[in-house]
Amino acid sequence: MNYGEIAVTTHRVQAGYDTINSTHYIVINGSNSGSSISNLKNSSNVSVSGRWAFRVDGGQQISEVNPTLSSTTVSTVTAQPWTAPEIFYPFGLTVGDKSNPVDDDGSSSVIQLLSPFLFFGRTYQQIYVNNNGYLTFNQASNEYVPYSFPARGSQDIIAGLWTDLDNRLRGVVSYRQYTSGNVLTRATQDINTHFPNLNFSSSWVFVATWDKVAYFSLTNTETSFQVVLISDGNFSFILINYGDIAVTEHQVQAGYDTINSTHYFVIPGSINGSSISNLRNSSNVNVTGRWAFRVDSGQHNISKVIGFRVRLKSLLDLTNSTNTNIVLQQIKQELVKYGLSNSIELKLRKVQRIKP
Repeated sequence: MNYGEIAVTTHRVQAGYDTINSTHYIVINGSNSGSSISNLKNSSNVSVSGRWAFRVDGGQQISEVNPTLSSTTVSTVTAQPWTAPEIFYPFGLTVGDKSNPVDDDGSSSVIQLLSPFLFFGRTYQQIYVNNNGYLTFNQASNEYVPYSFPARGSQDIIAGLWTDLDNRLRGVVSYRQYTSGNVLTRATQDINTHFPNLNFSSSWVFVATWDKVAYFSLTNTETSFQVVLISDGNFSFILINYGDIAVTEHQVQAGYDTINSTHYFVIPGSINGSSISNLRNSSNVNVTGRWAFRVDSGQHNISKVIGFRVRLKSLLDLTNSTNTNIVLQQIKQELVKYGLSNSIELKLRKVQRIKP
């Protein structure tokens, strides 16, 4: 790489190289600051002003080079490829994923589904993968500040980790659909393990992966997770798989929310950026780092029915059905948090108002 006159800039800059999955990479020192980028013309790793030279055939090592005119100091470290958690489904260019545009707050173009996906009573033929960590069905979204569920909004949302991510800085957002092969076999096994007695056989799987994506303005952060949609044309499921999640001061949200919030779920601990890294150790199906949900119609087979009485103090009028549904969802989330299945349904039999 030969450098002549380089003007300073307020734009973001980067010089060097990077391989698939970053198994080998180098950032030329001083090349990520626009205010000092003009110094490239005086820097070198081969004692030739303005020139940087690299051998890139075997690529066994990464050189960390200090720019200088008179001498070159090179230290080498072995590149350690990142290994995805075992719970992750296959992803990346090597398995045929399509990558989202490298664009802050960007999204995929519309993705036509190879099989309809039923989401709480609504059937979708298309989907969008949004760079900021969530899926939408009717239109792409560039929102980087997550809505607080229940948002009672006009769009169905599945949030693996909705926050201000930036794949311009680091990482890849990608996706792929499957209608045959080992991925369907694996999905069938997973769903029958997590939701027994359904005799489920997967016919379609959609895998969206955020691989080591940085938070906006935080270049050195890396966050990895997947959202997997699984269907047999009748039953529909979501798996959310978490790898390493960097802590952040950005607002965060994980779970799902339907139009008007008739159904929603907030993954416990997912609304606090300072403890968000704990997601990789959490689960509702006893598989570390995985959350699983049945999402076809919201009507689940109930094998046991129990009744209980609760006395609540609330500023809400619980004789109002909207307020009642909010409280029932909050109670459900607490019950799931302490080990009950996400498929439980809460129905109100009677409200008795007691004046203090």
